[in-house]
Amino acid sequence: MNKLRVIELFAGVGGFRLGLEQTGNFEVVWSNQWEPSTKTQHASLVYEAKFGTENHVNSDISEVPTDTIPDADVLVGGFPCQDYSVATTLQNSKGLIGKKGVLWWSIHRILSEKKRPPKYLFLENVDRLLKSPSNQRGRDFAIMLKSLEELGYAVEWRVINAADYGMPQRRRRIFFLGYHKSSEMYKKLKKSGVETWMLQEGVLADAFPAHVDSAKSQEFLIEGDLVSLSENFNKDQKLSPFENTGVFVEGKVTTSKTKADYDGVKMVLGDVLQKDAVPREYYIDEHDLDKWAYLKGAKKEVRTAKNGFSYNYSEGAMVFPDALDNASRTIITGEGGKSPSRFKHVVQTSKGLRRLTPMELERLNMFPDNHTLLKGISDTKRAFFMGNALVVGIVSKIGAVLFEKINP
Repeated sequence: MNKLRVIELFAGVGGFRLGLEQTGNFEVVWSNQWEPSTKTQHASLVYEAKFGTENHVNSDISEVPTDTIPDADVLVGGFPCQDYSVATTLQNSKGLIGKKGVLWWSIHRILSEKKRPPKYLFLENVDRLLKSPSNQRGRDFAIMLKSLEELGYAVEWRVINAADYGMPQRRRRIFFLGYHKSSEMYKKLKKSGVETWMLQEGVLADAFPAHVDSAKSQEFLIEGDLVSLSENFNKDQKLSPFENTGVFVEGKVTTSKTKADYDGVKMVLGDVLQKDAVPREYYIDEHDLDKWAYLKGAKKEVRTAKNGFSYNYSEGAMVFPDALDNASRTIITGEGGKSPSRFKHVVQTSKGLRRLTPMELERLNMFPDNHTLLKGISDTKRAFFMGNALVVGIVSKIGAVLFEKINP
């Protein structure tokens, strides 16, 4: 059985590739990684060190000509969370352009310009995508869905918390799959019916079983062109119409609030800790303990802004040190470095309190040990990579089910 050919965009250090290649059923034929804000392309260097330089492009994707990207069966990517609104322009013959620099429109361009567009899309983003922006809840996601429909795709989505399915980190992300109307999966979705697909027969339902957590699915149409959606969708409403699970096909959204259905083995933070010696630099200096305790603790205090304005500030306490018998909190990009922080993980060991090592952070995202270890890449940068990464185990599971359903 032939492997599915994959284009990997916004590749980072290769989490999508790792997850798909673990199944044995996918082959990445072209990849792209570009970090606009840094001179040294650290993530791309790690990617090339692990997977080779062949067919890997370290250039701004918005400037890569579509005809230089090979045809593939699947397009994957964890694209940046931005403002996806649409701008109008008289110079544009179609009357529509996406905002300059917004990378969603680079995906859109590739799909629209390909003579043989990928039949399948597998994309990831932060879960607030379903609620953004604050003055038009759900507008950004509605624009995405409508733009994909115009290109011939149906879409299913789910917000997945990795820890709900036994993985070692509480990391919530939205995963969505697109099926081109020329594909077998599109036909299967239409034959199954939306409700059945969403909760029983779809890829996400099969990979990550869930049950309905609210009385009834919501249904609504996404109508009008992208400009009118950008200006008017759900304007001034306090809540997004999109729940954590849904399907969009032929202009109609069906969406439900679901809850994970899993009773298997659950990994915890203690499972990922290194058994061998950890360098002294990761242990917290006793002189800094008060600062750590203050930042992690509950606060009610008056603070003064730079402009002299005083305000009441309050926040609750964090668990300190982090519990070893539960899945870890979400890794953030600022996890690295010695300085005390409210959000960095701290664990109690027999030798004292310490921060997590880059290898332990990799394990929380289910990467191979020392995947990001490379000369010239600092431990702080390695932690940054993991704050940006996805959980490899989720990609692997979804990829395996997708392949099985395409090739029953």
